[in-house]
Amino acid sequence: MNDKLIIVSTRLPVSVSKVDGKLRYESSAGGLSTAIDSLKKSADSVWVGWPGIASDDLTPKEKTEITTELQKRGCYPVFLNNNEINKFYSGYSNSTLWPLFHYFPKEAQYDSSYWDMYQDVNMQFARAALKFATANAKIWVHDYQLMLVPKMLRDINKDLTIGFFLHTPFPASEVFRLIPEREALLEGVLGASLIGFHTYDYVHYFLASTLKILGYENTLGTVRLDNRLVQTDAFPIGIDYKKYAKGSYNRKVSSIQRTFDLFRAKTQVILSVDRADYTKGIPERLDAFELFLDRHPDFLRRAVLVIVAVPSRGDVNAYKELRATIEQKVSRINGRFSTIDWSPITYRYQPLPFDELCALYARADVMLVTPLRDGMNLVAKEYVAARHSHNGVLILSDMAGAAIELTDALLVNPNNTSQVADAIYEGLTMRETDQRKRMRKMQARVSQYTIEKWAQDFVKELSDSVKKRDTNAKWLNQQQERVLLDDYKKSSRRLILLDYDGTLKNFADSPDADRSEPSIKLKKLLKTLTQDKQNKIIIISGRKRTTLHKYFRNKDIGLIAEHGGWVYDDGQWTKFNQNTSDWKKKVKPILKEFVARTPGAVLEEKDFSFAWHYRQVQPNLAYVRKEALKTKLRGALGTDDIGVYEGQKIIEVKSKRMNKGVAVAGLAAKNQWDFILAIGDDYTDEDMFLAMPTDAYTINVGTDHTNARYQIRSVDDVLELLRLLI
Repeated sequence: MNDKLIIVSTRLPVSVSKVDGKLRYESSAGGLSTAIDSLKKSADSVWVGWPGIASDDLTPKEKTEITTELQKRGCYPVFLNNNEINKFYSGYSNSTLWPLFHYFPKEAQYDSSYWDMYQDVNMQFARAALKFATANAKIWVHDYQLMLVPKMLRDINKDLTIGFFLHTPFPASEVFRLIPEREALLEGVLGASLIGFHTYDYVHYFLASTLKILGYENTLGTVRLDNRLVQTDAFPIGIDYKKYAKGSYNRKVSSIQRTFDLFRAKTQVILSVDRADYTKGIPERLDAFELFLDRHPDFLRRAVLVIVAVPSRGDVNAYKELRATIEQKVSRINGRFSTIDWSPITYRYQPLPFDELCALYARADVMLVTPLRDGMNLVAKEYVAARHSHNGVLILSDMAGAAIELTDALLVNPNNTSQVADAIYEGLTMRETDQRKRMRKMQARVSQYTIEKWAQDFVKELSDSVKKRDTNAKWLNQQQERVLLDDYKKSSRRLILLDYDGTLKNFADSPDADRSEPSIKLKKLLKTLTQDKQNKIIIISGRKRTTLHKYFRNKDIGLIAEHGGWVYDDGQWTKFNQNTSDWKKKVKPILKEFVARTPGAVLEEKDFSFAWHYRQVQPNLAYVRKEALKTKLRGALGTDDIGVYEGQKIIEVKSKRMNKGVAVAGLAAKNQWDFILAIGDDYTDEDMFLAMPTDAYTINVGTDHTNARYQIRSVDDVLELLRLLI
């Protein structure tokens, strides 16, 4: 049986409307629908989304009828009322996120009620998707309207396979951080296993934001969370190439072309097709065309610009103003240059049927695609596909994602009016041989990486990410856990070694000891374990002895502080490290210097070591400073028996002979133990794992490479395992 594929997007590929009181269903011919159809051969799919009609306009009976009909078509509806549509879709999605993602901060609206509704509606989509989430299901969430859904799904079921694809640009971090809810949006997307973008620029901007805003580092595009790895990559979306390539041969298209009497045989046509959106740069495009006519009056009556502006959000003031601006410019330019029987601009404010669009693509000598920002821009690719004669010139904004692929277009900065005007002239005068050479190269690319290939690649990568997770042989599975618990119950002399920060307690945002005190629940859990006289519980940490003593006053719990510098047993502390501390005089001034130069850095001096904490340092600065600090410290120490180590948001300087492995080796070697459990989460615990007997249960918390026998994902999993021992 095929695996389940659950598509989650704001709109379904089927729109529902009411005409004369009767429900009408209209299928979309969009690219995403084509892509999903191509996946149905290998996956049993269902598409979750809004059917396009407000639930206020529907009776309960009609909702049931719609649900039944859509399920026949492989869809499942999420019904939204008018208030939800206005605040979630028109509000937060399109009045807050859309302008900011396209670098128009002045157009952004910040309204807390929009955000509240965005959260509520995202949860509705998440719950609807969960209805179909079988054990092996893959859930693919789409676009900026549903950025919270991946985490909502993950919070409910941590083992789900979730992909997310953003169809818009992802902005630079300095723009993204303008969003009041920036942390929640990033955390929402990071609930996915795989996050896809159109270009590597967008990947880079996303990773920069996760680092700068959340402090999450990445390695080659893989974001390392506390208990998971999240993969990011570029998947440039394609088009249904055959549809547009064949469309230009259509008899109906040829018939439509013959009606273009406005375009005389010798007239060169410049075509512009866009949604009427402020991100598309239509007014700037008109300015460039006007400048072209001013510079090259010999093209009057020889070249025309056809502007097709597809209506979009016409009830929003910004879009009303945009339409007025476009139409004023068209009227002014036509007024300047028109003759009795000729006008330089033909303007249509309406959507075009597919055949008429293909006819225009086939007729246009130059395609003018100059958005101010665009995630990809498929119009550029459609024009390339429709050019069966292999000629024609594409003028393309370098602010569109498509510019990364279509490098044989004439690339322009859409804000540079003079450059765009020059490109129009170059396109109209380009030799036929040069046109064909460029067009064939672009067609080769667009025909290879189609919308079907894009979808297949993403789903394959999502499946591979799951295989990588599942093939980690070290994850402690249920069977291994049962064996561990059985061995524990059968034993009578048990040694349990537990790291503290990152193992028993999640990391705090500050090294301050007061921010990391153990919870009452944790203290009770440890007390219960120590009450079993067959158990020897030891907490081994890098923290100071005074801090550990403050945290755990239970005399039955053994404590090892400063990675083995001090040992607490039978109610008293013993100094374990006998090394001299003369070296500290060399490095303390360096560490203090780097604290002074690095806002947020904290220096902690212990009896036998130093710790330079950078958890509260701005991430980009932290990376630069920690690398420079390590270099300077190692240079100052030379060949001393002192090491410089990097841990969880910390640089430590300590004796190379003082580590957890040395501290516990003698204890673990005693033959009295018939059960040993050692759990830790970072590099300091690796020495402890290596010092354990081969039959000991050693467990690493997290996803790092480890010497431990097993791994578990989080502090919560550690606490649950300890509860099972009781």
